[in-house]
Amino acid sequence: MDRRQRIAIFTTASLPWMTGTAINPLFRAAYLAKGGDRKITLVIPWLSLKDQKLVYPDNAMFGSPWEQESYIGQWLERRIAFIPDFGICFYPGKFAVDKRSIIPVGDILEIIPNEEADIAILEEPEHLTWFHHGKRWKTKFRLHILAVDAADGEEKSTRGEENRIPRLSKLSAATQDYPRSIICNLHGVNPKFLEVGKKIFEQLQSRNRAFTKGAYYIGKMELAGLEIDLYGNTEDSDQVKEAGNKLKLVVRVHPGRDHADPLFHDTTDVVCTTTAEALAMGKIVICANHPSNDFFKQFSNCRTYDDGNVFIEATRNVEPVPLTDAQR
Repeated sequence: MDRRQRIAIFTTASLPWMTGTAINPLFRAAYLAKGGDRKITLVIPWLSLKDQKLVYPDNAMFGSPWEQESYIGQWLERRIAFIPDFGICFYPGKFAVDKRSIIPVGDILEIIPNEEADIAILEEPEHLTWFHHGKRWKTKFRLHILAVDAADGEEKSTRGEENRIPRLSKLSAATQDYPRSIICNLHGVNPKFLEVGKKIFEQLQSRNRAFTKGAYYIGKMELAGLEIDLYGNTEDSDQVKEAGNKLKLVVRVHPGRDHADPLFHDTTDVVCTTTAEALAMGKIVICANHPSNDFFKQFSNCRTYDDGNVFIEATRNVEPVPLTDAQR
């Protein structure tokens, strides 16, 4: 008998939709399966061809779940240093245009056999449970259920699911408050970001020079004379270019790239999960003193501000320091 701990990860998105609820659960499945002492199943939505056209970029289309599974596997193997050993199961999903989210169709708990229902991890639980009508989650899974909540706003309420889910992990204090919830930035970062940070500090020390690079800014575009490079594949690319022309801004839109691409070793965007990636790469992060950023205040290279004067001061004499082993 297979006595490994069995974990099912349910999420509401999958590649090639480049969203956090597609990418973070995928890496989570790969790294939880590493070592072979757990049996991991990633449960993701299967969309009709009509919905695939609405969601997936670059006209990516899959005639069967097996084609999409192969695409996901190839994408992942190019980004990790080991061969992942976990299963992928699909549930029928429908893209809700009004919510810009994928909603499960039917009882998704039937995907996992009862004898394998030890632990469940729910990514974006409010969407997974919005129309749920099957067996109770904590009845189906014997040991534990962890829900990972990255949502905000009242519209994304779990609608009573707080009574079904024993433990809810909020990624920051900026999201809604729920009974029995904890705040934990449990995504971490891909080890390649830590490797980039270590390499940069080694190069700086060997050349005996200070950090002299500029800054990458994310916020409201209220400053004149900016030249902006945008990276990403979305249905809004043409509208972004048009808006830039109307505002007389120099906006260059490029195809999307991996956050660890060498292009971004000197600069990177720094919001949400990518704040952790920037810190891992040895960068200084200057962010608002806001509950969503509380987790990052423990890092020496994170500076927070409450007003413009403090922000200006935070940008002066900025010299990053290497991460400690504990911070890594």
